[in-house]
Amino acid sequence: MEAVSEDNFETEVLKNDFAVVDFYADWCGPCRMISPILDGIQSDLNVKIVKVNIDESPNIASQYGVMSIPTLVIFKNGEKMSTNVGAASKARIVDWIESYK
Repeated sequence: MEAVSEDNFETEVLKNDFAVVDFYADWCGPCRMISPILDGIQSDLNVKIVKVNIDESPNIASQYGVMSIPTLVIFKNGEKMSTNVGAASKARIVDWIESYK
């Protein structure tokens, strides 16, 4: 998964047709747990999934109302469509993403 920051968030996420953003922190255990799951989903579903470190890009996290991590946010055509807070199984994340594709 590609890491994005405040410098390239608009280009990498908002200007894409469809993107899933993983808001995380390096110190977050559940974030580390779902990272390999998201890598697999990105390959399986051929979707763009990017990571935003909330410690390095707090303004983005604040702008999209991220209060807990991990938080996944689906963006479609530059608009926030849905949010999923907390670690979840691969099947649950896949179903959630596919419901917005």
